[in-house]
Amino acid sequence: MARVLDKYTYRVTWSEEDQEYVGLCAEFASLSWLDESQESALAGIKKLVRQCIADMKKHDEDIPQPFATREFSGKFVVRVPPETHRMLAIQAAESGVSLNRLISSKLH
Repeated sequence: MARVLDKYTYRVTWSEEDQEYVGLCAEFASLSWLDESQESALAGIKKLVRQCIADMKKHDEDIPQPFATREFSGKFVVRVPPETHRMLAIQAAESGVSLNRLISSKLH
């Protein structure tokens, strides 16, 4: 079974500003790790997350749950200007689908 550390959402991308790869973790958005290689950036951010979790445990703080293990309802509310709502309702009607189906298809 994978450790919690391995269930977090990691990403490595190039930073043009720093001229290095940056390792990121979605559950710990304030953390990042710069390195010369993608592999080292990933290893670095994982090490930093591990240290952060250890510190949080030491101070009895809540540890973020990995997105991979969270349950999502599939529902969320988005506020748009009335004119946008009208335009989308018209598009849905013209397409013969519900507004929900139209919006869902636009998000894919």
